[in-house]
Amino acid sequence: MHIADFDLIICGGGPVGLCAVGLLARRGLDAARIALVDLKTPEQAAADPRTIALSYGSRQIMEELGGWHGVEKTATIIEQIHVSRRGHFGRTLLDCKDYDLPALGYVARYGSINQALATATGGLGLNLFRPAEVVALTEEHDHVAVSLQDGRVLRATLAIQAEGGVFGQQQQKGVQRDYRQLALITHVHADQAVAHRAFERFTDEGPLALLPQDDGYALVWCVRPATGERLLALDDGAFLAALNQAFGERVGRFTRTGPRHSYALGLNAKPGRTQRVVAIGNAAQTLHPVAGQGLNLGLRDARVLADILARERTPEALQQFHHRRGQDRDLTIRLTDLMARIFASAPQGTPAQALLGLSLGAIDLLPTARGLLAGQMMFGRR
Repeated sequence: MHIADFDLIICGGGPVGLCAVGLLARRGLDAARIALVDLKTPEQAAADPRTIALSYGSRQIMEELGGWHGVEKTATIIEQIHVSRRGHFGRTLLDCKDYDLPALGYVARYGSINQALATATGGLGLNLFRPAEVVALTEEHDHVAVSLQDGRVLRATLAIQAEGGVFGQQQQKGVQRDYRQLALITHVHADQAVAHRAFERFTDEGPLALLPQDDGYALVWCVRPATGERLLALDDGAFLAALNQAFGERVGRFTRTGPRHSYALGLNAKPGRTQRVVAIGNAAQTLHPVAGQGLNLGLRDARVLADILARERTPEALQQFHHRRGQDRDLTIRLTDLMARIFASAPQGTPAQALLGLSLGAIDLLPTARGLLAGQMMFGRR
């Protein structure tokens, strides 16, 4: 058995884990004393085609560690977010100009984000174990041991779980809710696209998001499983007709679609720490994609954790992290869970669904409420 000792072990080489590494190094930690373990090779991670909506606050975090330039080269700016309810008058429009910001957010490929952050942290001297599978994580009184499938054992004072994943592929955590929804994802084109405007449209079955990307839109359409299976089975023409019916004509008519994929949606969250192990990002909380807050919440986790571990790396530091992140995590989880459950469990046309349309109208009429919504989406609860 080969045993290697480090100050810190990070399990997960996605954007959240890489941000944690970069921010820790910026705060003076020796990257040569940090181990990062991931099941995928860097090339596999860079090829991930998923589309991510990054908030302006996430841009600031990536700028701090020098990774934003690589993301920005292929990202699409979101200047406005239009939120509406199908069949109701309620709607709200968020505009970056109202907050003196160059953008509300950005749309980028997950693989491009990962590659940019890997490049930004590549010269730090970090100890990389990838591809490598973690088969056991054991806490002792003075250290934590991470056992790899090839027999190697890594030991450190603390470990960070940042491996992420999607709901349908995860083990059950402390709080789990299956929304009985599918997210159908693809890339579509419209004949009257609005540049740099994202749309979130609430339908009777769930939210339908259009994210401006390249010369079209990344589509995330949340529906009940039976509807999702039917939409996946349609030919392109019939699918576009169904999309036109669900979304309306705010971008004209949808004219072209790419390959379609789907994944199950749910909430999967657990307590943020034990004595020597802390979970951040999707390893701590996997959310419904409504409002696009999953990765953004994880990057805020990484920033706060780096601030704390730069001062001390003790079990007490993890307790401090759990306390500082509690409000932002709880508010984001509760907000997304509430909106998801309105559509996942309520019959179509119920008062709960109708109230959402009224709420959107009220938000648009009340600048303070609109500002609070925008602030939570961009920066979280500070």
